[in-house]
Amino acid sequence: MTQRLFGFGGLVLLFVAFIISRQALFQVNETEQVIITQFGEYKRTVQEPGLATKLPFVQTVNRFDRRILSSDAPKAEYLTQDKKRLVADPVTRWRIADPLQFFKTVRDESGARARLDDLVFSELRREVASHEFDVVIGTKREIIMDNVAKTAREKAKEFGIEVVDVRIKRADLPQEVQMSVFQRMQAEREREAKRYRSEGEEESAKLKAETDKQRTIILAEAKQDAEKLRGEGDATATRIYAEAYGKDAEFYAFVRSLQAYEQFLGKRSTLLLPADGDLFRYLGSPNSTDAGQPARR
Repeated sequence: MTQRLFGFGGLVLLFVAFIISRQALFQVNETEQVIITQFGEYKRTVQEPGLATKLPFVQTVNRFDRRILSSDAPKAEYLTQDKKRLVADPVTRWRIADPLQFFKTVRDESGARARLDDLVFSELRREVASHEFDVVIGTKREIIMDNVAKTAREKAKEFGIEVVDVRIKRADLPQEVQMSVFQRMQAEREREAKRYRSEGEEESAKLKAETDKQRTIILAEAKQDAEKLRGEGDATATRIYAEAYGKDAEFYAFVRSLQAYEQFLGKRSTLLLPADGDLFRYLGSPNSTDAGQPARR
């Protein structure tokens, strides 16, 4: 009986020791840092990874992430220096630099995000208000965000937070303004298109005029060359005819008469001509004593 009681008591002691060890020992991961509090009062900070101890049942382990965290603030409307509205969506990257100060001021990550969103909104609104719209969305956007991050970094130290970077994920115009902007952009593009078309038509007209001019010049020169060649051909033909006529005038007259006969003989035409005309001088009888005279009928 005593042995049974001793065995039962040993099991109870082992169970109690197990519970106490679970309450007294805890593990710290490489990605976190720990604050030990006793009844809400700060006792110590544990930042080294590994196994650590605390007073069981009376001390509490508060874990905080030591990695870089991000806060994606909701979209908000900002007013630029030239009185134009801008909707921006800032993103803040941060880490817990001082766990104790962080625990005292914001308690947890949700409280830290709320404070950071308000802080970044205030600094971004101030920075945007000091620049014109084109500058904010243009080449100096990186400089503006660097200024916001620098100012927010200084103010976030009081919360035990180190601001790593602040960037605008997206910057747009308000919804009610976008349509009018798009219409204005469309009108500008249409004006550009009309200007390009008019310049193209003007250039086309110049090219057509120049082409017509070259065509007229080429045709005139070709006509001039053709008339010149035709005149030279006629002169050559006349010279050849003259030389042929000078060699045998009678034969030339005979050939010309045959060409005339070919033009009117055989056609159903009636001609009234004198019998002794020059046209019939080669139609006389071949037995005529005078070949150069027309035949007597």
